[in-house]
Amino acid sequence: MPTFEHETLGQRVLFGTGAAAANLAVEVSRLGAQRVMVIASAFQAEMARAVAADIEVLLWHHDVVMHVPIEAAEKARSAAARHGIDLLVCIGGGSTTGLAKAIAMTSSLPIIAVPTTYAGSEATNVWGLTEASRKTTGVDASVLPATIIYDAALTLSLPVGMSVASGLNGMAHCIDSMWAPRADPINAALATEGIRALSQGLPLIATDPHSVEGREQALYGAYLSAVAFASAGSGLHHKTCHVLGGTYNLPHAQTHAAVLPYVLAFNGAHAPDAAARIAAAFGTADALTGLQELRKRLDAPKALSDYGFTAEGIAEAVPLILPAVPASNPRPVTAQDLTRLLQAALNGEDPAILLDR
Repeated sequence: MPTFEHETLGQRVLFGTGAAAANLAVEVSRLGAQRVMVIASAFQAEMARAVAADIEVLLWHHDVVMHVPIEAAEKARSAAARHGIDLLVCIGGGSTTGLAKAIAMTSSLPIIAVPTTYAGSEATNVWGLTEASRKTTGVDASVLPATIIYDAALTLSLPVGMSVASGLNGMAHCIDSMWAPRADPINAALATEGIRALSQGLPLIATDPHSVEGREQALYGAYLSAVAFASAGSGLHHKTCHVLGGTYNLPHAQTHAAVLPYVLAFNGAHAPDAAARIAAAFGTADALTGLQELRKRLDAPKALSDYGFTAEGIAEAVPLILPAVPASNPRPVTAQDLTRLLQAALNGEDPAILLDR
């Protein structure tokens, strides 16, 4: 057993299908909140009102934007301050949770997160803001939600394609946690179980979008993936995707889903213990085969070009990504390596071309 230092983040987690409204009422009462702000996108407003039916809401906020532009964050912060809010409730995906975190970062207001995707942001103390086409991320204890309320029923309306992309975003949290700067055996154990749960749940969703079992497995896996990621830190995959998302406004989940096999192929042979754990979680002989077989079953996002990235963007992206690559990455990364990785991901090439055996 290696020497390591591990920190576990303290949160209350309530998991129950069909119980979101009741659990939210219990938590608002437990926290003694009197002036609640609910954050939900306009698209999910009806669902959010059903979840919040048993609490008194002082302020509804629907101005949710992907990658949390600083302008959207400032608008929400001002609204919370103006109304004397004492509790934030975010109901939705990663962008919604991200906006609540942006408010909490400057106000230290507690958050109750009710996720409706498999983004995992609700279980991390990581924040992200975009300003002038540059996405900045950081870690701050004040942005960690006090409570997470998981309810698989809230994800039943999430389309299969988005469910797959969101779940593979969770998978990316797991795989990156295997070699991130603070990777340790506890993170690896959580990530391994997260991969197993996601690889079982996502095919059930793809086969039957109304599969409660599949949705519950995916939520469970997404939570584990985020807990591992919050402790291990951000690795090569996330550093790459944060630049791509913030600079080119690419969709968050699809970008992660498309880039993941290329990072796994690039790093896998240089992290044999991690690769063995990943393979075991998939139940396959090697890690990349397991991921690619799953992606094929799910008809997962394949090429960044499908989401607006172009070859012209590679030369700009590489010098933005390279300084952010952790020194602990198991394989040294050069500008040439990143260029080849992005070219392959742009065109949806076979990731095996990046293998270094």
